[in-house]
Amino acid sequence: MFRTLISPAELAQLEADATAGSLLVLDCSFELGDTGAGRRAYDEGHIPGAHYVHLEDTLSGPKTGCNGRHPLPAAKDFVLAMAALGASRHTQVVAYDNAGGMYASRLWWLMRWLGHEAVAVLDGGLGAWKEAGLRVTREVPSTPVAGDLSMLPSLTRTVDYATVRANIGTSARLVVDARAPDRYRGENETIDPVGGHIPGARHRLFRDNLDATGAFKPAATLREEFRGVLDGRQPTELVSQCGSGVTACHNLLALEIAGLPGAALYPGSWSEWCAQPDAPIATGAAP
Repeated sequence: MFRTLISPAELAQLEADATAGSLLVLDCSFELGDTGAGRRAYDEGHIPGAHYVHLEDTLSGPKTGCNGRHPLPAAKDFVLAMAALGASRHTQVVAYDNAGGMYASRLWWLMRWLGHEAVAVLDGGLGAWKEAGLRVTREVPSTPVAGDLSMLPSLTRTVDYATVRANIGTSARLVVDARAPDRYRGENETIDPVGGHIPGARHRLFRDNLDATGAFKPAATLREEFRGVLDGRQPTELVSQCGSGVTACHNLLALEIAGLPGAALYPGSWSEWCAQPDAPIATGAAP
């Protein structure tokens, strides 16, 4: 069972050995500035047998204007969507994208949210698959037989706006922001209507989890770097956030790889925070 990362060679072997319902590969490629780009990229060439899932159609729920840009889907809806793609309780799910795991890690977190343990992100994504000389195709797989996926006790934790708001006064939790440094500082904000960060939040750019090739850094390296972020706190005290609860999952995956499990996700993240009329906002460099 693969629970965090899987290499291209390991996935190729799984595909060669797969029986009906044992493996589900999902292409999560996406671009925030062009919501159709991921599907076009999939159509131009994807891992054989992979199905495409859209960040806003499948990996997010309805927006209300104050619950963030990519709110969590209803758990029952996500269970049904994954079951329709063939996921069963014993299926190994593998997610990949063309953006360093930026979107695949959201699917990884969502599956764990459902209590599904056998889910992993393809290390290095589609680029690493191609670099390994493995085949891509334009052929769309046939509609699979629906699986029997169901909710199990969750393997993840979440916190809501009220909890994060109250935390400003208590500092019981350590909020860590995964966005780009300039957006954290309140500069060059082009996605959300307000720039800045949650007061007291530290900064850990999600891309710092990757090496120069686009693969995740070794577990020991990630562990050392995140211990610096934690500064003596336990990982269970950490709350991961970003712009809309997507790249925050990348940091949560990196923590799992590092052997530092138990951090929570603030799903609404900055896009929910800055939509609240009473939300305090900080600007400037990280502490």
